[in-house]
Amino acid sequence: MTEILEFTTEEKEETLALYQKIREGIAPTMHEGDEERMRQDMLQALDTQKLQRNVFGLNPILLSFQTAQLVVDEIGLKRDSVLAVLLRPSVEEGLMTIDEVKDQFGESVARILHGLQRIQELYQKNPVIESENFRNLLLSFAEDMRVILIMIADRVNLMRQIKDTDNDGAKHEVSQEAAYLYAPLAHKLGLYKLKSELEDLSLKYLEHDAYYHIKGKLSETKKSRDAYIERFIGPISQRLTEAGIKFHIKGRTKSIHSIWQKMKKQKCPFEGVYDLFAIRIIIDTPIEKEKMQCWQAFAIVTSMYQPNPKRLRDWLSVPKSNGYESLHITVLGPEQKWVEVQIRTERMDEIAERGVAAHWRYKGVKGESGLDEWLTNIRSMLETSDGMEAMDQFKMDLYEDEVFVFTPKGDLFKFAKGATVLDFAYHIHSKVGSACTGARINGKVVTIRQPLQSGDQVEIMTSANQKPKQDWLNIAQTSRARSKIRLALKETQVKEGLFAKEMLERKFKNRKLEMDDSIMQLLIRKLGFKEVSDFYRQVANGELDPAVIIEKYIELQQGDQPVTGNNVAESAANFVLENSKHSVATNQMADDVLVIDRNLKGIDYQLARCCQPIYGDKVFGFVTINGGIKIHREDCPNAPELKKRFGYRIVKARWSGKGASQYAITLRIIGNDDIGIVNNLTNIISRDEKLILRSINIDSHDGLFSGNLTIMIDDNTRLEALMKKLRTVRGVKQVERI
Repeated sequence: MTEILEFTTEEKEETLALYQKIREGIAPTMHEGDEERMRQDMLQALDTQKLQRNVFGLNPILLSFQTAQLVVDEIGLKRDSVLAVLLRPSVEEGLMTIDEVKDQFGESVARILHGLQRIQELYQKNPVIESENFRNLLLSFAEDMRVILIMIADRVNLMRQIKDTDNDGAKHEVSQEAAYLYAPLAHKLGLYKLKSELEDLSLKYLEHDAYYHIKGKLSETKKSRDAYIERFIGPISQRLTEAGIKFHIKGRTKSIHSIWQKMKKQKCPFEGVYDLFAIRIIIDTPIEKEKMQCWQAFAIVTSMYQPNPKRLRDWLSVPKSNGYESLHITVLGPEQKWVEVQIRTERMDEIAERGVAAHWRYKGVKGESGLDEWLTNIRSMLETSDGMEAMDQFKMDLYEDEVFVFTPKGDLFKFAKGATVLDFAYHIHSKVGSACTGARINGKVVTIRQPLQSGDQVEIMTSANQKPKQDWLNIAQTSRARSKIRLALKETQVKEGLFAKEMLERKFKNRKLEMDDSIMQLLIRKLGFKEVSDFYRQVANGELDPAVIIEKYIELQQGDQPVTGNNVAESAANFVLENSKHSVATNQMADDVLVIDRNLKGIDYQLARCCQPIYGDKVFGFVTINGGIKIHREDCPNAPELKKRFGYRIVKARWSGKGASQYAITLRIIGNDDIGIVNNLTNIISRDEKLILRSINIDSHDGLFSGNLTIMIDDNTRLEALMKKLRTVRGVKQVERI
């Protein structure tokens, strides 16, 4: 529940203190009258009583000052960015327009706010943020790269402020966004310090126990760790000084998040993570001597301690795409402990700490590889207090040959520029494409020819009477849609051919003629057709008169006929009978209906073996590499990793309509090894006529038994009832589904 904004005493004091700090930080870049206009706008916004606390109960004005301080201190942004951050609450509440901002503070501030506003509109479409496509769309919508930097800083600040909130749902949501979206963006832009903070805070809020376990372990081992670092760097410092290198050394402990990731990856406890810290040698040298002195320091370290050549990372010769330059080597230090050593200069360290907040030089890069190629050109960092002013003349135009489009529920798809509504429909599913009559784009009805624009929300309209047409091949722009249209047209031709063949057979029967397949084939060739399908298509279209065909057939029948011998083709009735049997069997075992994505039924899918979902379970779909869909339970042990790494391949799924399907599930049962306990368990299953026990595997050890029961069952309701009954058996300690 939001509430009208009133400042507490503590909030007033903090806001005034932040105001003074920000003022000092950006004073050289401020324009005459900026301060007075900003103060008047804020007072006016407060007087309207429209500003409200957010879902966490936080003050938006104070939040904007905290974010502004962060973008100045941690990233190095100046006047335009700070003013945009401070004016953002007023613009979002409609108390100021972008044009008014432009008149008062200039075009650059207005452009940043416009980018922030566009991204806010994207969020209102409920996008799936665990998606590489959404990250790319965010970048293309931002227009000015400072928008992205401000959003990262804003999320870092929000994560800092929500530690005491009671709104766990909202806290969980923003933490997931921090992990899936903002931390990777910060990493991409070289903002390693902010990236680590986002990861650590999201881990703290999402996996509380793991975070505090590692934090406690780090506190316990800090004293011994510091002592070891001193023993390690002592000899190195002496040799570097003797070599005439100006430097300083500092130890850096791995972030809690990276330790947790390593523990999970290596499946080891905290004590099993050997490289808990890194030693950083930072050299003070002119730019022309950087590489020489870094390699000199490298030679000194590796001559003193045994290096691991497999762990050498040379980002000095070939820097990372975000500008990161450094030499990394892991060496065997005292007490046979592996230690990572990072060697870099003061300038390189500044890049590593501050990221790409610098002179942005964008030179017409296009396409999917645009971001990496563009970032490769970003090298010069903040060298002067007004370094960011160079950004004003540049406007981001990444991905200008691609468009990103939303579904009504917020899923995001990428298409080549020029793609149409028809391409979108076929991208969803072949059946949707073939039945497409048009779409609603942002609520407005359009035809299948309508080109898509980035940020469009598209809802496909279909009709059961719609069929693919030949000219659709000219409307569709993607090869995927065209191939599906060709396939659909071919299927239509096959259906028309079957219809034409049946019609001809009826005409033959009316004339009391029996159609001989060999004579018919000869007739088709004599009429000049190379493909039988073309012949029947013309019959279906009315281009060939059945009466004429019958007359020509009779002529051939009465003339010379080819010898067919005893190889008479079987009647189609045999195959019809076989199909009808199959059909009856299918009807008797009608499958449960699973709705995938929004309202699509009949899509091919498989139930994942890792979690064995059954009817009634909460499930989701995962699009595999070969295009098929695997259905997993929401509580599948693999679900968190799938959603984190492949969020863009997740589709929603739900059960809709109960058939007679049965599913194999396995129950793990542990209990006392009492006489007759297994018999009691199997009796419960055998008494239920709708349950089938497929296998049972029991082991006994030290008075306890553990076993797996594999059962065929209808749905999760019956499963819950069965598990409840099994738990009541005397001696049973645990029953769980695996």
